[in-house]
Amino acid sequence: MQRVLFHSTIFGPIHSRRLGTSLGINLGPNDGKICTFDCLYCEAGYNAQGPGTTGMPTPDQVAEQLDAKLKDMRAAGQQLDVITFSGNGEPTAHPRFEEIVDRVIALRDRDFPEAKVSVLCNSTRLGDEGVCRALRKVDNNILKLDSAVDRTMRLIDRPGSRSFNCDWVIDRIASFGRDCIVQTMLLRGEDDEGNLIDNTTDAEVDALIAAYQKIQPKEVMLYSIDRQTPARRLRKVERDELERVAEKIRAAGIQVQVN
Repeated sequence: MQRVLFHSTIFGPIHSRRLGTSLGINLGPNDGKICTFDCLYCEAGYNAQGPGTTGMPTPDQVAEQLDAKLKDMRAAGQQLDVITFSGNGEPTAHPRFEEIVDRVIALRDRDFPEAKVSVLCNSTRLGDEGVCRALRKVDNNILKLDSAVDRTMRLIDRPGSRSFNCDWVIDRIASFGRDCIVQTMLLRGEDDEGNLIDNTTDAEVDALIAAYQKIQPKEVMLYSIDRQTPARRLRKVERDELERVAEKIRAAGIQVQVN
């Protein structure tokens, strides 16, 4: 079974194809995964691997470890473009997410004020007022929308809640408007049960465009598989096809970045 990628709370810096030189913050366990989705393509593996034994880090642990890392990077003259909440699961699932965001921003302001703070969020927790407040404080509030068709979304993202649906999440993402970036993974292939998946069809892209027009985000990040995925029969959408989809989205008046 494919396992978690990150075995520490602070990791990197790494080069992100979307964000530049990025220092990561993992609010999940260091030896397991906690997520409200169970995506077929998640680089950290399936939720079935379990939550591990270390638990989620406390706000003090996050702040202490980030403080030490930023001081080391500044002393070494290293560059930092972004501090990114990512890791082994959904960062907004942490019960003290807003407090942690506030402390991370304060440390960023002290040591690397030019760096951005980003959150890679799967959009499932947008019904929580504290989560929404925290997301409005960061520089890059990156919200996931892989499909605007319920059946496809459920096959790709496998939400833990049976009531989670595209209308609900599109409405909540739309409440951020220009204060958010929408991130969409395009792929095709089969899941582990042999269900066919393709969110690049004309119908799928048209549904996404309608959602983007309702949301009116700052931009859309369009990307595809870059590493091994837990579901082994998924196929990457190549750059030239991503660009063709992006042009269709741009024609609808939406800014797109292809990664």
